[in-house]
Amino acid sequence: MAVDATNPAVAITPRTGAWATPLEICLLGAIWGASFLFMRVAAPEFGPAALVELRLALGAIVLAPFLWSHRGAFPLRLWPKLALIGAINSAVPFLLFAWGAERAPAGVGAICNAMTVLFTALVGATFFGERIGMGRALTLATGFAGVVVLASGRIQGAEIGLAVAAGSTAALLYGIGIHLVRRHLTGLPPTAVAPATLACGAILLLPFGMAQWPAHGPSMHAWLSVALLGVVCTGLAYVMYYRLIARIGPARTSTVTYLVPLFGVAWAWWLLGEAPTARMAIAGALILGSVAMSQRMR
Repeated sequence: MAVDATNPAVAITPRTGAWATPLEICLLGAIWGASFLFMRVAAPEFGPAALVELRLALGAIVLAPFLWSHRGAFPLRLWPKLALIGAINSAVPFLLFAWGAERAPAGVGAICNAMTVLFTALVGATFFGERIGMGRALTLATGFAGVVVLASGRIQGAEIGLAVAAGSTAALLYGIGIHLVRRHLTGLPPTAVAPATLACGAILLLPFGMAQWPAHGPSMHAWLSVALLGVVCTGLAYVMYYRLIARIGPARTSTVTYLVPLFGVAWAWWLLGEAPTARMAIAGALILGSVAMSQRMR
């Protein structure tokens, strides 16, 4: 998952007990980690395009009240930008992760998702003139080494290189999308930006989702996974995310990045029997270690 955590236009929430914050961060990590499990279950039956179309539409519907309450802040001239960001920051990354979920264990996509932080720094340095320094450059190299380790292995007898490439490309698009949001949507309420971009992504992807709609009815397990993916992992999770930003700020909220791959691997192991391999552990350690060091250097 990737949204802009630096936008200051977030409504202030009431004070909450100190115990609630770490609990909500863990819960959010568990929800976003479970999204890779749900994609793994639903993608083979729905196909990537139909699955992501439903995910985007359900997420937009859940968050629609926030967009409606701030509708005056979204003039018509803004919607082309929202459509572009919706494609880069939602529709295409979701599609890539769903495509990878058909070909690799759920934990692989969850590990690749952690690269978003590193790609955000790389995109900022490459295209927006942000300085990263030698230390952060080394952390980036370490994280990318983790991707190479992950992509070069076989899991359950299958090559996963293409799935890792898809997940890494999705993380790159998240990194680009975050910079676009910062530069073009700053000042808008994030809880309204989220449904606007999700809705645009759903509209853009609709022809592909209809063209690739499954010929045979998916199972109840697949439908339940789609519903949870759209309503909980995409809709409600965004609400939790912005509540945390309002309460504790973007820096502390970003610690959820470290929990998503851990929960993603754990859910897949527990519910799908996809045991993590030594190569996944090494790659995850390299990527998460580089993310942690990069965050400390900011």
